[in-house]
Amino acid sequence: MTPRTAEAARVEEANQAFYDAVERSDLDALEELVLTGPLAETVSVVHPGWPVLRGRREVMRSYALIMANTEYIQFFLTDVEVAVDGDTALVTCTENILTGGPAEEEGEMGSLVGGLVVATNVFRRTSEGWRLWVHHGSPVMADGVDEDAAEDVDNGGEGSA
Repeated sequence: MTPRTAEAARVEEANQAFYDAVERSDLDALEELVLTGPLAETVSVVHPGWPVLRGRREVMRSYALIMANTEYIQFFLTDVEVAVDGDTALVTCTENILTGGPAEEEGEMGSLVGGLVVATNVFRRTSEGWRLWVHHGSPVMADGVDEDAAEDVDNGGEGSA
């Protein structure tokens, strides 16, 4: 395994640890993964449908609110791509999310809802390992690429109108 490939694997492990912490509602584990130090105030997150939140304190507060108000969440990551350049790494992926509401009757699971979010996660290498610097999630609103729109792009914007 080349050093670059090894670093990409470490970044992918940090990325998975981030999602695992959110799934478990483990705020302490998430605290360990989010960047601290001189760049702490540049940490940011965009949750789907939310405005940008800046600063480690606001970001952690948002995750605490999400964890407190989410009965069940599970992420199945697909299309994971990792790029490493020096002390910065970029991960793009699709979050296939399964969430559930409160149980309707004791002992029964509440209703489950699925959704797709495309995410960009930026990590920074520190002496403690790779730490999450930026998370941006955007809901997928379309089923696929509009072939006419793709043709317009391919033709420099001069499609068949």
